[in-house]
Amino acid sequence: MFRLDELVARFGGELIGDGGLAVGRVATLDQAGAGDLAFLANRKYVARLKDCRASAVIVAPDARDLTELPRIVTADPYAYFARVAQLFNPPQLPPPGVHRAATVEADLPPSVSVAAGASVASGARIGENVVIGPGCHIGRDAVIGAGSWLHANVTIYHGCVIGERCILHAGAVIGADGFGFARERDGSWLKIPQVGRVLIGDDVEVGANTTIDRGALDDTVIGNGVKLDNQIQIAHNVRIGERTAVAGCVGIAGSTSIGARCMIGGQAGIIGHLSIADDVVISAGTLVTKSIHRAGVYTANLPVQNHPDWVKNFAHLRHLDAMVDRIRALEQRLDKAN
Repeated sequence: MFRLDELVARFGGELIGDGGLAVGRVATLDQAGAGDLAFLANRKYVARLKDCRASAVIVAPDARDLTELPRIVTADPYAYFARVAQLFNPPQLPPPGVHRAATVEADLPPSVSVAAGASVASGARIGENVVIGPGCHIGRDAVIGAGSWLHANVTIYHGCVIGERCILHAGAVIGADGFGFARERDGSWLKIPQVGRVLIGDDVEVGANTTIDRGALDDTVIGNGVKLDNQIQIAHNVRIGERTAVAGCVGIAGSTSIGARCMIGGQAGIIGHLSIADDVVISAGTLVTKSIHRAGVYTANLPVQNHPDWVKNFAHLRHLDAMVDRIRALEQRLDKAN
């Protein structure tokens, strides 16, 4: 439990009400009860504040007078909630040591934890306080930075580099071969050796079953602070700038460069050899087929509609070229008439 004045001393904000009140859990406005700290991050939920049973709430300045509950007033209630949630829910790290059912061929610091079924190949360099979960494999000459946590069944291929304080969730695969093939005249495919690496910066989080391919010649690079959701495919030689966030089921084709602080919505697709500027937002489901050179929000999808309407609208789309020709002909006739 933490008192409200302790939270304000640690994270800032303006305290209104009893600073000695103790809270021990964060909760939503609907579900909060005694001992809970709720938060209002979106004005559309302001009506729920009236009936909230939390002991205290986190609110923005424009909501400071909308409740009599003890409250912490801050410019960004959602970020404040995240910091408090981290404080209330610290990670439960396993004890250091190598499980007897693990296979380790490299020298490890005593602070490293290696679970059952994990394997660490020769030449791997593992930093202090790294956690290697059950069933993980660390390839030869791979590097794992201090404080990183690999959950169950993560695979790090040979030579790849993971920065400090990274989190890799279950089933992530770092450094598998990129999809590189040359086509023979008879239609068969000739494999191109993928000799690059994957370089992942510090404070990166990689979601469950996300795959990041090694470079064909140069490296695939993921910048500091990047956040990747589950089931993302990042192809060879992709570069992602610092603090970019990518939602689930996104596919990024080879040799694409994505800038810093971008946000890419779920199920978006980005074709290869493109360049995307810093501070770009790509909406969910968007297919990006050309480079984006300016910051902004980009969307290329249609809202859902019932099937008969979709068929009718698509039929119109099929005739757009003919309609354009007719309009141009009419314009020419009008010009001549004038």
